[in-house]
Amino acid sequence: MKTSAPSNTVCCHDGNEGPSAGLRLGVFLQVGFVAFLLVLAVFFRQAPEFTTFSISFVAIFLEALPFMLLGAVIGGLIEVFVSRTVITRVLPNGRLAAILLAAGLGLFFPVCECAIIPVIRRLFAKGLPLGAGIAFLLGAPIVNPLVFLSTAVAYGNDVRMAGLRLAGGYLIAVVVGLLMDRLFARQSALVRFGVEQPTHDHGACGPTTPAGFATKISWAMRHAAADFIDVSRFLVFGAVAAGMLQALVARGQLAALTGSPVVSILAMMVLAIVLSLCSEADAFVAASFRSTLPFSAQMAFMVLGPMLDLKLIAMYFRVFTKRLIFTLSTASFLVVLLAMLCVQWMGW
Repeated sequence: MKTSAPSNTVCCHDGNEGPSAGLRLGVFLQVGFVAFLLVLAVFFRQAPEFTTFSISFVAIFLEALPFMLLGAVIGGLIEVFVSRTVITRVLPNGRLAAILLAAGLGLFFPVCECAIIPVIRRLFAKGLPLGAGIAFLLGAPIVNPLVFLSTAVAYGNDVRMAGLRLAGGYLIAVVVGLLMDRLFARQSALVRFGVEQPTHDHGACGPTTPAGFATKISWAMRHAAADFIDVSRFLVFGAVAAGMLQALVARGQLAALTGSPVVSILAMMVLAIVLSLCSEADAFVAASFRSTLPFSAQMAFMVLGPMLDLKLIAMYFRVFTKRLIFTLSTASFLVVLLAMLCVQWMGW
């Protein structure tokens, strides 16, 4: 009879499954993306547009990189040292009070939207109410000190801009959380497999015996490195797209969007969904449009992106049913649009 060698290490990455079709497609697209950049560098490096693109890309990437690295480190430390049950213990029993508190928990558990899905799945598995979970899901990537700091730096140390972003994100997270809590029952909103049998628990990777502080730090840094490498590519894509817009789209064409507040806000909201930037880096992209687009459009980009983008929608399928995903996406989009139209109407 065949027996396996004893081991005191458990890791959920030891499966023998081959690469999925989605993974192969992702690798193919990334290789194509690198090839595209190499073609630009080889054949168009003398063009003025390429110079503009290069400067914009490097500026956005280098400014945002330290905040992404810091966020990955903090996320790794939270993963190893903070029990997920801590969050559920501090929530009050009332639904409204729980949602109000959950939307602001990012101030104490700073995670970006790139790392929040595994956390929220575990929290739902431990009985977190639906409305509170959605408020935390939408609010934490905006209402946290790292995003406040990165936004302030991106806008020339303007803490007022950073404060308005956090306040807007908090209020919208509360409104959408209350709406989803009213429209859906918890059992009909959550995917059974995604909540009760998570495919990956960071805490399960490592020795099963009690570990010392140094070992836990090593685990935290390992998770931080993996998250940073995984997420940084989205920053590269976003910085490239923003650089291309700056280089290829005339300033007059961008300025034409300011003639219609609705069009300018909608354009930046769609851009936020497509670029799929991390909330610790998107302010640097938004700030690059401050000379051409109104404040409300920039704020729409920074508020909607951490709540709804392409990568988030894909990850939502591991937590929520299709009906809730559609409703959540629609509600988030419309609430942000209405909020930013109010901002524009108030003349900010």
